[in-house]
Amino acid sequence: MRRIREGRAPRVLELCSGCGGLSLGLSRAGFELVAHIENDPLAAASYAINFSPPPGVSAQTWAIARDMVSQNPHDLSLELGLGPAEKAFDVLAAGLPCQAFARIGRSKLRSIAGDDEAFKNDPRAKLYKRFLEYVEIVQPIAIIIENVPDILNFGGHNVPEEICQTLEDLGYSTGYTLLNAAFYGVPQMRERLFLVAVDRSLGIRPSFPVPTHRANMTAGYEGVRTVALRHVCTVSSRFVPIPKATGGLPEQISVRSALSDLPFITEHFRNPLEMRRRKIADRLPYRSFAGLTPYAQLMRKWPGFRSDGEVSGNVVRMTPRDYPIFRRMAKGTSYPEALKVAEELFEARLTAEPVRPRAGSSRWKELRKECVPPYNPGKFPNKWWKLDPDLPSRTLTAHMGKDTYSHIHWDSRQQRTLSVREAARLQSFPDGFQFAGAMNAAFRQIGNAVPPLLGLAVAKELKRVLTSTMTIERSIAKQSKEYAA
Repeated sequence: MRRIREGRAPRVLELCSGCGGLSLGLSRAGFELVAHIENDPLAAASYAINFSPPPGVSAQTWAIARDMVSQNPHDLSLELGLGPAEKAFDVLAAGLPCQAFARIGRSKLRSIAGDDEAFKNDPRAKLYKRFLEYVEIVQPIAIIIENVPDILNFGGHNVPEEICQTLEDLGYSTGYTLLNAAFYGVPQMRERLFLVAVDRSLGIRPSFPVPTHRANMTAGYEGVRTVALRHVCTVSSRFVPIPKATGGLPEQISVRSALSDLPFITEHFRNPLEMRRRKIADRLPYRSFAGLTPYAQLMRKWPGFRSDGEVSGNVVRMTPRDYPIFRRMAKGTSYPEALKVAEELFEARLTAEPVRPRAGSSRWKELRKECVPPYNPGKFPNKWWKLDPDLPSRTLTAHMGKDTYSHIHWDSRQQRTLSVREAARLQSFPDGFQFAGAMNAAFRQIGNAVPPLLGLAVAKELKRVLTSTMTIERSIAKQSKEYAA
């Protein structure tokens, strides 16, 4: 705390850092990124590309993929030239893996293992316990944890309550709540849990940022919140009431205002060879330079990540069968609508044949395969979704690394799913942020990340608390009395 009083930035160790979404927010808020741990090699490489290593640390060392289970924090601190781990870090942060906690992830784990309890046995479900071991070793002043809301109802168990209880035993004041990214200037409905803890000697309670924007929560997201809170005692001293938006705030950021200035992409159907040759690092001119929305200006001019004239990440998934479906789908519609359009296209193809093929014949099956997706609308009603340009996007997920049909561009002339840069924009990554690896890896990194603007809001509130003059003076005075005694 004395270091912070002297104006020096709080030093952060981030576990499960991914490519650096939360780190962007922390850095912008005035924290110093001195160490990170990420076991995905490409995400670790992206982190190293975008954030400079501490003085004296090589780029190769900074980019090493590390596993938080096997990595000893003492060894990491010494390897980075930071001295003993208990003196090297002021803040410990983590966006712990959510696959075992999210309901979608639980279903997948059940189907793979054939075990209804598979999600409870997944090793990633136990990583929060390893995180608590880091707390004991590092002894940070403050702690940030981010995860999906379903972590509040993990088979009937409220994991954040357990974490808070352990942290309180270790000398921290704790609190957790749910924050939706759309209320903090992100053009995306993304509901997430945040847990914050501060050293009890500071004499303060953790707090969370007030919304910066007004947003309209849809029934689906309200439902997610309701289910997640089922096992939460809302009068608990640890659960902090969800911050509410007040009157006079700016409106939520729409998809149109977030993406309209980015390149107009049609090469995937006009010149497929050109799209196949395009690399994620290749740059194209912006579509427009005048009349930019405030959000577009922020994405272009983020300090340390400015992008002038051209932008990278203009690669899209090649799905020729579905271009006509994308073109004809109405904005805001999902897979049942797509299937209806596909059946109409199939009927048109049958009618155009010199002799209409008999149902079930080889030619009939061939044409159907060329026109109609094979997915059952009862099982996959939300597999496809065409963006509504006047609303924030739905949640981006890591599954975008496998398919991007959950986010189809609203502009029918482009008849495609989102590009990497467009997905990054919806997650609030600035245009100068670069992603290591090819398209699929970039989508996965983006979907796994904490939206930088949401991370910034949480980080600014924590920084405000930590740099409060009364807090610092009270803490130092209290510690001085304890040492004297």
